[in-house]
Amino acid sequence: MRRAVCPGSFDPVTNGHLDVFARAAKLADEVIIVVAINKNKSGTFSIEERMEMLREVVQPYPNVRVDSFMGLLVDYCKANEVQAIVKGLRAVTDFDYELQMAQMNYRLTGIETLFVSTNPIYSYLSSSLIKEVANFGGDINGLLPGPVQERLLARVAEAKK
Repeated sequence: MRRAVCPGSFDPVTNGHLDVFARAAKLADEVIIVVAINKNKSGTFSIEERMEMLREVVQPYPNVRVDSFMGLLVDYCKANEVQAIVKGLRAVTDFDYELQMAQMNYRLTGIETLFVSTNPIYSYLSSSLIKEVANFGGDINGLLPGPVQERLLARVAEAKK
C-alpha cells in the first residue's frame, strides 16, 4: 500500500490545503493529514478543533484520514509505514525551506518528499494571512471551506467581545 502524509499546523485549513489533499489522494492509496502538535505555540484553534474541521472537509475523499503527531515527522512516518511526504509549494520561498526539510528527512530515514505546486488560484493563501484579514473585517469568502470559514468568523467575533 502506498501511504503518504500531508503535514502542517492547519490553523485553519484553507482551500489551498484542500487542493493539495485532493491531489495527493489521487497519488497514494492512503493519505494521512497530520496536524503537528507544538506545545510552544498557541493557535487560533485547538488541535482537536483543527482535526475536527479537517475530518469534515476531507469526507469526500475515502482514502484520506486525519491524525496528529508531536516530534519528528519521520518518526511518525516510520511508525505508520508511510512512504512519502507530500508538501504544497506556493512560491520559491516555500521551496527553499521545504527543500532543506526534505533533504534532512531523506538523510534521517530515506523517506521521499513530493512537492505539489499550488494551484495558482490559491498561491497567495496562508492560514495566517486569512486570519489577519478576518480579524480586520476583510472578505475571506472563497478562501476557506464553508464550515471552516464559519468557525473562524465566529472565533474572531468571540475574541472581539
